[in-house]
Amino acid sequence: MAMGLRSKLNHGNSSLPRSPPYLFSSVCLLAFLSLAALLVLKVDDVAYQTKTVAGHNLKPTPWHLFEPKVFDEGTSYSRATKIVQCQYFQCRSNAIPNDPQLDPSKLASCPAFFRYIHRDLAPWSKSRISLQRVMEAKEYAAFRVVIVGGRLFVDFYYACVQSRMMFTVWGLLQLLKRYPGLVPDVDLMFDCMDKPAINRTEHRSRPLPLFRYCTTNEHFDIPFPDWSFWGWPEVNVGPWDAEFRDIKRGSRSRSWPKKWPYAYWKGNPDVGSPIRSALLECNNTKQWRTQILRQDWGEEARAGYKKSKLSSQCDHRYKIYAEGYAWSVSLKYILSCGSLTLLIAPQYEDFFTRGLLPKKNYWPVPRTDLCPNIKQAVDWGNSHPAEAAAMGKAGQDYMDTLNMDRVYDYMFHLLMEYSKLQDFKPIPPSSAQEVCIESLLCFAEPKQKQFLEQSATSLASMPPCVLPNADGRILKRWKMLKERIMKDVAQQT
Repeated sequence: MAMGLRSKLNHGNSSLPRSPPYLFSSVCLLAFLSLAALLVLKVDDVAYQTKTVAGHNLKPTPWHLFEPKVFDEGTSYSRATKIVQCQYFQCRSNAIPNDPQLDPSKLASCPAFFRYIHRDLAPWSKSRISLQRVMEAKEYAAFRVVIVGGRLFVDFYYACVQSRMMFTVWGLLQLLKRYPGLVPDVDLMFDCMDKPAINRTEHRSRPLPLFRYCTTNEHFDIPFPDWSFWGWPEVNVGPWDAEFRDIKRGSRSRSWPKKWPYAYWKGNPDVGSPIRSALLECNNTKQWRTQILRQDWGEEARAGYKKSKLSSQCDHRYKIYAEGYAWSVSLKYILSCGSLTLLIAPQYEDFFTRGLLPKKNYWPVPRTDLCPNIKQAVDWGNSHPAEAAAMGKAGQDYMDTLNMDRVYDYMFHLLMEYSKLQDFKPIPPSSAQEVCIESLLCFAEPKQKQFLEQSATSLASMPPCVLPNADGRILKRWKMLKERIMKDVAQQT
């Protein structure tokens, strides 16, 4: 009976419907696809919330609007994958190198204009810089930089025009690479657009610390070396040391007597600059001894930048510097030519121009009666060729001393003196992203990457130059000397 029951049971089981052989595979495939879709959504969600050094998920600064950057990374998934890959998988092994072995016998004094670091930071010498004061400056900043233990963290607020943000952050990374273990912990706000924002009248009782590329006597903004020292790929301008060498070499192609005896300017007049607009009226070599050319960057790009090469623009005895929307990076290239720079009285100053002396490194041109004043400068130079040539050479020599070693030293001392004024311990906010050399290069487009790699520095073999002591009397005498020379020139016109 037991066998009969077992036989019936076996017979009954054999009659039950069996699962299709492909059901298990289908369930596995469905689970895999669901997991993949979830992963894609998660990657896309993380990427959508991640702000990057390349400008992803950032709007233009509201105080200086410009066309938002268009990214060409293909599909939204490929863009999201790149953001996640570059931002979250590049800095994991970001080891901090040991302190550099510096040769103290190679100590050198910093250029005299480094003394302005003390003046720029003087507003906080007594009150010091609190975290609250830093956070109040956020209203005017495009991004926040926090350096802790030799690692760089950036909190991104707004995009910067073109690749300014990327190249500025690259410069900071190179500083950390050059002087590992020496750069202090700092927490600072940075604006990458042109015009200073912290007016001395409005903020006199409570100045806010804000770093940018230029300042004025009426502003508290702290000047910092601009992005183009590491290259400006959008206009095909290479890293500073290489550009200076090329410009200096190009300046020797014509001797002073063979250079065109006119004043020359080439640039973009359509930037809201009254001076540049007025300069267009001077374009007459017979009447005003001046040649003015418009720079069309779109046309230059299509032509391979053959006509805008800086080293080929030193064939005139006189070159004009005219501010744009605010200050312009062009001054360092103009001074490098060895031509006599005709510097139209600037409203803005960057970190190095404060060491220039009128009638030594350049010829000052008043903003009023612009065309007659340019003509008067050209006529003087053509009547005094030796003196004019010497003045042009002095401008070039000044730029020769501003190599990248000195640029990094300026950055180092500015951050060091700033750190001494902080009354809090810098801590990266949770919203900040760590940026390292590998992650930044991962985000860079091919041409950007080429310029970045060309401007890479190496471990320093000598200490930073020695910062001059704070001495307001020296700066006051320097200011009075420049004002007296400017007054003399104005009386001659």
